[in-house]
Amino acid sequence: MTMTTGTTTPAAPVAPSRGTLRPLGLDEVQITGGFWGRRQTVNGAASLAHIEHWMEREGWIGNFDAAAAGSLSPLDRGGREFSDSEVYKLLEAMAWEIGRTDDAELDGRFRALVRRVGAAQEPDGYLNTNFGRPGQRPRYSDLEWGHELYCFGHLFQAAVARARTRPDADDGLLAIARRAADHVVETFGPDGIASVCGHPEIEPALAELGRATGDRRYVEAAALFVERRGTGTLAEIHLGQEYFQDDVPVRDATVLRGHAVRANYLAAGAVDVAVETDDTDLLDALTTQWENTVARRTYVTGGQGSQHEGEAFGHDFVLPADRAYSETCAGVGSVMFSWRLLLAQGLPRYADLMERTLFNVVATSPSHEGTAFYYTNTLHQRVPGTVPPTDVASPRASSSLRAPWFAVSCCPPNVARTLAGLAAYVATTDDDGLQLHQYAPSTIRTTLGDGRRVELDVETDYPVDGLVRVTVVATEDRPWTLTLRVPGWADGAELSTPDGVQPAPVGTVSVHRRFAAGDVVELRLPMSPRVSRPDARIDAVRGCVAVERGPEVLALESVDLGGTDVSDVRLDLGAGVREVDGRVLVTVATVPPADGPWPYGDPSGLPDAPRSEVPLIAYHDWANRGPSTMRVWLPLA
Repeated sequence: MTMTTGTTTPAAPVAPSRGTLRPLGLDEVQITGGFWGRRQTVNGAASLAHIEHWMEREGWIGNFDAAAAGSLSPLDRGGREFSDSEVYKLLEAMAWEIGRTDDAELDGRFRALVRRVGAAQEPDGYLNTNFGRPGQRPRYSDLEWGHELYCFGHLFQAAVARARTRPDADDGLLAIARRAADHVVETFGPDGIASVCGHPEIEPALAELGRATGDRRYVEAAALFVERRGTGTLAEIHLGQEYFQDDVPVRDATVLRGHAVRANYLAAGAVDVAVETDDTDLLDALTTQWENTVARRTYVTGGQGSQHEGEAFGHDFVLPADRAYSETCAGVGSVMFSWRLLLAQGLPRYADLMERTLFNVVATSPSHEGTAFYYTNTLHQRVPGTVPPTDVASPRASSSLRAPWFAVSCCPPNVARTLAGLAAYVATTDDDGLQLHQYAPSTIRTTLGDGRRVELDVETDYPVDGLVRVTVVATEDRPWTLTLRVPGWADGAELSTPDGVQPAPVGTVSVHRRFAAGDVVELRLPMSPRVSRPDARIDAVRGCVAVERGPEVLALESVDLGGTDVSDVRLDLGAGVREVDGRVLVTVATVPPADGPWPYGDPSGLPDAPRSEVPLIAYHDWANRGPSTMRVWLPLA
């Protein structure tokens, strides 16, 4: 594996000690506006306070206060067994946001929350509000469902975020995390409990904590958990051991399976282990799993998980639009997995899937105001949604409209931490140059692996427009390489450099030259709407097409049909798809339902069905205009 080193550890969620590419941190890349800049602003101004409010209201933060006071009983404790983890995800989101904005008021709230968490830690480092106290179950007595190690994992990731964005902070979060990690190493080491957590998460967290602290024991513990997984250490359950990914050893698996979030978190951690131990066989196995999962078990939106039971992957090509679970957290996990493979191997296909998932899963979850969220992300809403109450947590993950909070609210803080740290996914470097993977207005100020200073400004209105303009602000008088990703859908892209215009083939396009301040490189991506047909083996949407534009999947929403339901229209593909004044328009035939005693028979009425031209919207924007029906896959007339 290629060694790539930098002069400093980036302020980023992932900082491998080796790999093809070196990530850049929030101290090197800043998103300055555009699609993602607006979402970061809403996240920082509204979502973080909203999430903190609900965690206080539901008693999830108060659990730590009661635990510290010795007054926490099972009847008094708020939230599910894993609610501690949501507080840690909030801390991580806050840490990245503070690193991004230097918000003093948020820093004060962060420190206050750390004090409340730390006060509940036991002398031996154990920290969990659901186990080990009088009246509660003993520690590690329910590894299948207890989530103790899962909670530790999110604590460690919060500490890494704080250590990398504010290495001189004296709030104590890193010390809390290290005491807990030392406890885990001792308790689950080679001579300890020979098992794993029912919900993977501690694996990537331990690996990253090891990188951040230089303590190799944490990486070794992550490797031990990865090797134990799939050996049947957890009890059999009605969903099967594949739900926990405990049915097949990681290095023997060929596709992601079981609970989709768990599967992606485990895969991400296994990549970390493979990289840190230079285990090429393990990395090859994970690459195969990624390839097969993308080819057979991933929705057009990038969403993963087609089974409501078990929040799980289905069999190959079982991707029903109207039963898509596509949990937001699974999308976050997919981004984590793909990013680690990208850093290790440098292949643009990983950034392609990240882009698809970010625009069509992560960006879909929060409302425009940032105070309501989708947990699941269906691709076909058959009945108008029900407006959830604003003062009660929704009991249903599959709520038909975004809800302000859920009884299981893993997704809101997961989205928050992803958006706050999103700049860390924009660009990378190696010894020869800089690579742009995600397109957003941004400033990049960094040093290449050999010490050369590079400063760039990126201007773009992507995905509204396909022009990405990169201006060299400052550089040294030596040649280096600027590489830009050309998405897999962007046939016909062009690159303009100081030396002229050239085709930009799908994959990556590079410019190697002696850049000077003021030099401009422009990538022009074709943004015309395009029609996508499903693989014929995806039975659920055979005879349908989806319309995409750039990285965005489009949807038809009943709000734009004048009262007609989306299930009553068929796409007239012969009339074409056109874009007018920024709106994508299609022609549909309206076929009113013909109720009868038997719902089968010969099709009729389509040739003479009335036609009308209607707009499509970006899927991530659906359900922001009130209750509606919606579909991504459109049946053909």
